[in-house]
Parts: sequence; C-alpha cells; structure tokens
Amino acid sequence: MSGNVTLIHPRRFGDDRGWFTESYNKQKLEPLGITCDFVQDNHSLSVPTGTLRGLHFQTPPFAQDKLVRCIRGKVFDVAVDIRKGSPTYGKWVGVELSAENGDQLLVPAGYAHGFVTLEDNTEVTYKVSNYYSPQNDAGLMWDDADIGIDWPLAAGAEPILSGKDTQHPGLADFDSPFDYDGTPMTLVEIEP
Repeated sequence: MSGNVTLIHPRRFGDDRGWFTESYNKQKLEPLGITCDFVQDNHSLSVPTGTLRGLHFQTPPFAQDKLVRCIRGKVFDVAVDIRKGSPTYGKWVGVELSAENGDQLLVPAGYAHGFVTLEDNTEVTYKVSNYYSPQNDAGLMWDDADIGIDWPLAAGAEPILSGKDTQHPGLADFDSPFDYDGTPMTLVEIEP
C-alpha cells in the first residue's frame, strides 16, 4: 500500500427506481494499487451536526488502512500525514463525503483520520485492514495549530467531541511510530 490518500468515485448505475453501486470490489481496486486486506467494518451514527471524531489512528503492529464512506448525511473527512521523515509530515487533505456523492476516501496507515458532520443523523461506515486494539488506539488534537485543519464549522461554533478526543497530544508533543515510505502525500482520484 502506498502513501497516497485516495478519493474513490464508485460508479452508480441508475434508473427511475434509484441506483446501484459496488461499494467495494477487490478485483477492480487491486490493479489501481489498493491492495488492502480489510478485516473489519465499522459504522458510526452522529446525531447532531458539528460532531467531530478524530484525529484517530492505531499504532503498529495494529496500524490500519481505512476505506471511509458516508451512507447518510454529509461529512468533511480529513487525513493527516504522520509519517516521520515525510516532506508532507503534519499536512492534511480534506474532502466532502456524502450519501449523495457516494465517494469514498482511502486513508493509509501512517495517517491520522477524522471527520466532522455537516448534517444531523449522519452515518459513516469504514473498512479497516486490522482489528481494533485498545492498547494501540491513539490520536492527535483536532485543533492543533501545527496541523491547521480548516474545519467547516459555523462561525464561532465549537464541535461536539468525546472526552477522549479532548485529551490527545499536539503534533509538537508526538513521537510518531510511522516511517516515511518514500511516497509524499497526494490526493489521488480514481473511478474503478
């Protein structure tokens, strides 16, 4: 798996009844460089708009690649490069994922991940390439000035956070367990 964050535009086939899509097809994604072996599916519901989850990752040997999609509502989804030695260390990319656009974001291991909901009752599902390990569960502060994510929150609004997400360190106090793999962070877009 390369260090590329990948925005996937699955094709939808529609008619007057609605549409159909393959939300995951290993055979079509492998030739495009997506060779993750996904072992677990996760699903979250965030009731109020402005719920922020992140910035999360798991440390080795339980690091995870994540394939994220929004199946109801809308989120602003973010990946932050946390690979030691990377020329894009601490940089971020963000995209809008929604039930309407059907897009998915592949967040490789070595990136912190988070999202903020842009609509009430938003549901997000994601495939991960390793099982959840409480001992390896880690994160960074969502509002760390050294990262500088431009979260699309209403003027003056504070996000709704879990207690855990208010306790993460900032980038300056973080000793990354991930090493740079030679691939600078870029947002690649594909349509399988």
